[in-house]
Amino acid sequence: MTGSAREFVVEADGGSRGNPGPAGYGAVVRDAATGQTLVEAAEYLGVVTNNVAEYRGLLAGLRAAGELDPDATVHVRMDSKLVVEQMSGRWKIKHPDMKPLAAEAARVFPPGHVTYEWIPRAENKHADRLANEAMDAGARGEQWSPSTSTAELVAGGAERVAPAGAGEAADVAAAGGDALSAGERLPRTTARTGAGSAVSGGAAAAAGASDGGEAAVSGGGAIAEERVGRAARTGAGGAVPGAAEAPAAADVRAAKVVASPGWGPPDMGSPATFVLLRHGETPLTPQKRFSGSGGSDPSLSPVGREQAERVAESLARRGTIEAIVASPLARTRETAGIVAARLNLAVTVEEGLRETDFGAWEGLTFGEVRDRHPADLDAWLASPDAEPTGGGESFAATATRVAATRDKLVAAYAGRTVLLVSHVTPIKTFLRLALGAPPESLFRMELSAASLSAVAYYADGGASVRLFNETSHLR
Repeated sequence: MTGSAREFVVEADGGSRGNPGPAGYGAVVRDAATGQTLVEAAEYLGVVTNNVAEYRGLLAGLRAAGELDPDATVHVRMDSKLVVEQMSGRWKIKHPDMKPLAAEAARVFPPGHVTYEWIPRAENKHADRLANEAMDAGARGEQWSPSTSTAELVAGGAERVAPAGAGEAADVAAAGGDALSAGERLPRTTARTGAGSAVSGGAAAAAGASDGGEAAVSGGGAIAEERVGRAARTGAGGAVPGAAEAPAAADVRAAKVVASPGWGPPDMGSPATFVLLRHGETPLTPQKRFSGSGGSDPSLSPVGREQAERVAESLARRGTIEAIVASPLARTRETAGIVAARLNLAVTVEEGLRETDFGAWEGLTFGEVRDRHPADLDAWLASPDAEPTGGGESFAATATRVAATRDKLVAAYAGRTVLLVSHVTPIKTFLRLALGAPPESLFRMELSAASLSAVAYYADGGASVRLFNETSHLR
């Protein structure tokens, strides 16, 4: 490293409206000493996942910084915990779409020249807005260009900063997030002159959405990403110009972006996202027999194993699962094992995810219980505190257990996306508690074998529920 090498700050982000869905990235290169914006980069990517788009944004930012000074030292700031931890070497990179991107990013600068820092989303609004501008341009059938960027506006409506040295726009990536080829062109960038560019302080406006997350995803939707429910990722509009940031000589990492009043919801940070998977079918499932934690503990049927394989393939395509936790029962451990083998992850067993103990009703159909224990069944249907015949577990007791397990797992997996492989009653209870629904709602939900749901838990205690059912029916 030469003594004249410069120091840059790279801020990068990427997003996908669907995950996978129409995606784009944004990246900003700043002078570390002055905070001056030197380069902006953004690109529409076609259909890829959030995480792939984030890696593409990182790579674009590093390449842009490398063009300015290949011997520079670079501090990367991103609100993607996944990218920061993986590029810092603390988390393994296992998804096949992200491995080549991460490897390419690691080669842009010599070893030891790049450091990484996770920042809250509120501190990454510039790159976030550029990513949304790229996605908006893609929706219009256009490529992002400097003329579409609101960051060109100087505070107070003054003249634009003249772009210089703009590069060519890269070709739109193929659907599915193919890795970068060795000869891929650089994205369109804008070199900046002068120090007076304004940073948009407004959050992107999302039609009918809030930072708490989506209530539902159309068409089966996508599994929750590391950051489920980003309003700026699901809204159709671009960023709203807000109060400007003065890029003075202070450390750029201390700079704050002030949101326009009435637009930006409070940033709750990255949620703990639980993707809830009911185990695959067992021999008892099509017969609709009570099968809890106190019965014969059946394994998966051939159909159940095929269902688990299909779920594994679906989750592998999305590339969002970072850990797997399963109930201790055989059918859930077998389902989790099939998924884990496909995702190259380990399985942690959690006792709190086990199914309700149905006592003397284990192995019986509803009609058989009605014939043998009519009074106990009526009481069970009428009150969550009633236990199945023979000292089984009440729904109230199950809810207490699930709530404690939820709190334990939220603390352990804050900011991460985790697959929880469990059973009908615990999963319905996760959903009921997240929605604030009464206990009787358990009888109003249908949960097919191998079906998926997701709940994101935020720092303020709020939750966002998403429901899927795309892999459950094979016949």
